[in-house]
Amino acid sequence: MLSSRVYLRRSIALSLRLKNQSRQYATPAPNRVKIVEVGPRDGLQNEKSVISPDVKVELINRLGKAGMTAIEAGSFVSPKWVPQVIHQHFISYATNAHGITSDAKMAGTGEVISKMTRLPGRHYPVLIPNLKGLEHLLNLLAKHPPSPSSPPPTDEIAIFSAATDEFSKANTNCTVAESLARLEPVATTALQKGLRVRGYVSVVITCPYSGEVDYTKVKSVSRALLDMGCYEVSLGDTVGTGNPTSIREMLETVMGGSNGLPAQQLAAHFHDTFGTAVANVMTAIDMGIRTVDSAVGGLGGCPYSPGATGNVATEDVMYALKDSKYSVAGDLEAMVDIGAWISDLLGRQNASRAGRAITARKEREKQKG
Repeated sequence: MLSSRVYLRRSIALSLRLKNQSRQYATPAPNRVKIVEVGPRDGLQNEKSVISPDVKVELINRLGKAGMTAIEAGSFVSPKWVPQVIHQHFISYATNAHGITSDAKMAGTGEVISKMTRLPGRHYPVLIPNLKGLEHLLNLLAKHPPSPSSPPPTDEIAIFSAATDEFSKANTNCTVAESLARLEPVATTALQKGLRVRGYVSVVITCPYSGEVDYTKVKSVSRALLDMGCYEVSLGDTVGTGNPTSIREMLETVMGGSNGLPAQQLAAHFHDTFGTAVANVMTAIDMGIRTVDSAVGGLGGCPYSPGATGNVATEDVMYALKDSKYSVAGDLEAMVDIGAWISDLLGRQNASRAGRAITARKEREKQKG
């Protein structure tokens, strides 16, 4: 039998969830695809090179100017487990929506979101692993009260779980059920404070520890996150083994049946390990998904899956949709320039095929002209 405290918390969560999900977060038109740019957080978090606070701020600002409307700005997690994240005051708790990494190399998220230029019509979500992380975010927001001329540093958080206990234990040292229990008060408190809440489910296709994933588990974890109040749940092919067939089967399970989850509350988050991420994205879009997570320059990786590469490149997604019936916000040419710039700073090859091709074309035109 539920305790009165748990019952009250869940009742509050249900009320806030209904209010949260009634907001118009989905794309306004059926053929409009929304991109959530995860490069500054999920992307850089798994890169080896050191990134200064000012560079990360510049990256976020450039992405905003290029038309990205949702930009993951960082995470309030422990530098003990995340290589590209160092938070001056946030050093005792941890995690990463699609795999924790380790080493203190990235600027504190609090510093970055306080310095970045917050453009109107943009959202800058930050990853929150637990109540301690949320407490630090709320303290930061209290120091930066919004005004007509100055919006808050962020109005959205992201929380996450996984589809397998094995990955969850490696990632956060707890089972899936335990992670969901920890996240429920985080979501409830955030909603009470007026923050949007987005959810993530890792390893929706293959787990690096237990192999093929039971798609019904993906569905149940996604449902739990929606029931907490998440307006949307991002489904992560963390290892990047998915292909159009497995992605379709997974989505059919998650969205199918009498208790199927609506496509407008789901997002695609695919890594490009086997070069199938763009095809997987197009499969998801064909099945009704209208939100895609991607990273400029194909930034990222997965520390718990050796050989896994970065997120699908934003430039590749934009190019794939360029001449289709679907529209997407953002300036492709500007995104190509950003991908080339950040890849050069990191000393890595630009993982965007479209980005490399367009950059090469620009170089040829420059030489001719």
